[in-house]
Amino acid sequence: MISAAQVSGLAAGLSAGLARWRSARAVHDPGKVVLDLAISLAAGGDCLADIAVARAQPELFGAVASDPTVSRLVEVLAADPDAAIEVLAGVRAAAREKVWAGQSPIAETGPVVVDIDATLVGSHSDKESAAPNFKRGFGFHPLLTFVDHGPGGTGEPLAGLLRAGNAGSNTAADQIAVIDAAIAQLPEKARSRVLVRADSAGGTKNVLGHLTEANVAYSVGLTAHDPVDAALASLPRQAWRAAINADGGAREGAQVAELTRWMPASFRRKWPARMRVIVRRERPHVGAQLRLTDIDGWRTTVFATNVTGGRLPELERNHRLRARAEDRIRNLKDTGLTNLPFHEFAKNRIWLELVQLAGELLTWTQLLAWTHHPARTWEPKTVRLRILAVAARLVTTSRRRILRISKKWPWADLILAGHHRLTASFP
Repeated sequence: MISAAQVSGLAAGLSAGLARWRSARAVHDPGKVVLDLAISLAAGGDCLADIAVARAQPELFGAVASDPTVSRLVEVLAADPDAAIEVLAGVRAAAREKVWAGQSPIAETGPVVVDIDATLVGSHSDKESAAPNFKRGFGFHPLLTFVDHGPGGTGEPLAGLLRAGNAGSNTAADQIAVIDAAIAQLPEKARSRVLVRADSAGGTKNVLGHLTEANVAYSVGLTAHDPVDAALASLPRQAWRAAINADGGAREGAQVAELTRWMPASFRRKWPARMRVIVRRERPHVGAQLRLTDIDGWRTTVFATNVTGGRLPELERNHRLRARAEDRIRNLKDTGLTNLPFHEFAKNRIWLELVQLAGELLTWTQLLAWTHHPARTWEPKTVRLRILAVAARLVTTSRRRILRISKKWPWADLILAGHHRLTASFP
């Protein structure tokens, strides 16, 4: 990860960007402190004190700040969180552009998929802005965005918005703000082909209107029950097509159809022009409880899109793959998001940025080091177990540092190959 931070320009960018927060008598560079914190989270930490993992290895990480110094830096950044987050976002975007220029995770053609989803982060104390949530818990309700690398990769966080636990799932202003921030994180040449995917929380008139005005493609869930029921009642049987699985094979017991022309005129007038409404129906799995909205034993799922052309089964399959965002959130919770450690809301906003930075470091390391190896798709827990937690000896001789890894370690060759590729191919 240190090599990934260096070749991506992240390390230098953090040092330059955060220089304004360095006091005249400071010993430690704020940029390096932030990078050490992010590395500790990527290694599995979930609090400031876990930076001790880096402090215990000065041969690798150099001088690492003490816990009080780290705490003071977070306090200084949180004094003006908007400015600090703007700088961190700018550094992340510049590093992402350099990484993608060297090894883009996105195909040259086709959509650049940005997934948006919210999650709940619990709090066991009365922290600032913590509040009861709709699941009868207590804590926060951050909104997160990720770029999906597709089946051959993972994904990386783009932007996040920390919110109180009682924040609405479908608050349009929050959705629009985090989508705009996410698109700004992408390299400029990729912004013209963004496809935003979301669940029904993103299926509001204001959000879709904003995306339409910005000429951004979308595929979002829709919960217009009465108009959909009316359209389904008019839909001819021959309109249904067989649905497909993620691998393109037939999805047994599932069908898909387009409802657009059968939606009531009063509905179409209120929503953006050229919006298509597509429905999937399938039999609930064995043991599932039927719902009041299940019609004749079919469970229906509706989404809206402005993507033109394409076969209905493929459009529906691609929309369903937005569930990958839930995997990305789970991975972030394994990388520091499971705990917002501060009482002050502004400090927790900084923490969310550090968590995203840690997630990017892991993803960029995989992308740059193992382009075509299955390690490219490993989740953080697997990377830590097989790559980061390996026992080794660091030997210094003739002004050279040599890392000796046991030949019996199953992934020793993978570690060496990845290190060589990072250091040799990305000067």
